[in-house]
Amino acid sequence: MPDKQDPAASPTSASASPTAVVQSEQKFYELIESLPMVAVQGYDKKRQVIYWNEASRRLYGYTREEAHGRLLEDLIIPDQMRKGVIEAHQGWLDNNVSIPAAEIELQHKEGHLVPVYSSHVMIKQDTGECEMFCIDISLQEQKKARDELIRVASFDDLTQLPNRRMMEFELSERLAEADRMNRALAVVFIDLDNFKLINDTLGHHYGDELLKAVAEALKTEVRTYDLLSRFGGDEFVLLLFDLDSAERIHELLKRLIVKLDQGFFLDGDCYQVTASFGVSLYPADGTTVAELMGNADAAMYQAKEKGKNSVCFYTSDINERLIRYQEVTAILQRAIVTDSLQLYFQPQVDLRNGRIGACEALLRCFDERSQAISPAVFIPVAEKSGLINRIGEWVIQSACKQLKAWQGTALEALRVDINLSGKQLINQHLADHILQTLHDYGLTPGQLGVELTENEVFGGDEAQIRQLERLKQAGVHISIDDFGTGHSSLVYLRKLPVSSLKIDMSFLHHALENESDLAIMQAIITVGHSLGLNVVVEGVETPEQDELVKNLGCDQAQGYLYARPMPADQMPAFMAGFDSDN
Repeated sequence: MPDKQDPAASPTSASASPTAVVQSEQKFYELIESLPMVAVQGYDKKRQVIYWNEASRRLYGYTREEAHGRLLEDLIIPDQMRKGVIEAHQGWLDNNVSIPAAEIELQHKEGHLVPVYSSHVMIKQDTGECEMFCIDISLQEQKKARDELIRVASFDDLTQLPNRRMMEFELSERLAEADRMNRALAVVFIDLDNFKLINDTLGHHYGDELLKAVAEALKTEVRTYDLLSRFGGDEFVLLLFDLDSAERIHELLKRLIVKLDQGFFLDGDCYQVTASFGVSLYPADGTTVAELMGNADAAMYQAKEKGKNSVCFYTSDINERLIRYQEVTAILQRAIVTDSLQLYFQPQVDLRNGRIGACEALLRCFDERSQAISPAVFIPVAEKSGLINRIGEWVIQSACKQLKAWQGTALEALRVDINLSGKQLINQHLADHILQTLHDYGLTPGQLGVELTENEVFGGDEAQIRQLERLKQAGVHISIDDFGTGHSSLVYLRKLPVSSLKIDMSFLHHALENESDLAIMQAIITVGHSLGLNVVVEGVETPEQDELVKNLGCDQAQGYLYARPMPADQMPAFMAGFDSDN
């Protein structure tokens, strides 16, 4: 067999002159040598190397001298492919069965695999010497690009954990396996508590570093055959496989809570992080990815409602609350879009002169059957769903619009007090927005009041307190609602920009029979007056309660005894009747 590395030694054909054949073969070899990205190897009928171009050296690591004469299967064929390659080559020799082109991985001299697209040219010469030429094109760059696409599609860039897509795929695969093997598994939804506050106050860089640190901490406690993924934002999902009891889940999650409780150091400062865990179990709580994920998510929200930093397992009543939550969210969204929310107004009586100088604007929401939904139901839903800011803007706008409509009437001297959520105070532009809206309607700041609950005011940070100071300095009346039900210090009142205290109705309703509640009311009134604050009592329903609050020295009162909350169009008639009665 002539050496194909020497074109002059190539075989000749009886139908062509030796010179023509040599020239033709020389051009052929010059051509394939000039293709730096195309690796060409020639093999005789025993699969021994008879040709090896420079591109083959770069691709597989063997020089021409090292490759020449060696068997194909000993050179670049991985062990698991040897038998198939030999059989395919023999099939071509014996039965003229062509070897198809394909994407395969061949073996480099150093042992690693090289992805190539390999095609084959078969030549059966008249002499009986059969030759096979393999033409391989490297797919290494394409494989790198493909692997990177897979990585990007399957892993979270920040934490390097599997992402939501990969987690859901893995869960789907494991569910099929659990069904076949009659095994249990668990989905654990993990949500960091108050992470948004950390992100907003320290900045996204610190937030990202904290997420990476949390991911590393969680990984240290997770078994190798379980899957921890980043679901998105500050949420993680943990898939637990091969479970033998719920107690084991509790043990693992307790370890995770303890791990997070150790805190995380960022630039030398330690930050405490807690998380809420929601758990759903297969098959008891669902048999599909959507069911298990949704139920674990619902259980996680229940854990947050329990006080955060806790674990909650899914139960059927959680699902009922979730369905109601979704229903109320949909009603609120529709009400915002259709402008079908409504403000009711409850007058506030000045106990010193019997006149009405202010009223509280109370938000009302109705379902598609015009049935009222309790504020105790829809306000928490609005806060949890993130709709509270849009609803709050609607309340500010509507209250100012109503004040404008009352100008030039008997109601123009009324102050309207609106309720703010602590979540609205997080918006650093809230005070400017309120004052601008008053200006747009031609109103003075003194015509509007804002009410916040005790816990929202005393739990606020410096930025939130500055918002209230801005409003107070402009002339907006500020009240602390439901006072006495929280855990604040009365001494702290002197530091706050507050105009009034509103004593929660629960004290009044028992004050006539319970000396402790009566003493609390007396203490609040005394401290409030000593600080120059008005004291308002809510929930006055009987003449006896009216007499009591007057004797205690309350400044204003509101309740069903004087007036129930009413739509704006009923206010003129009520005011006219109230004035005539007094």
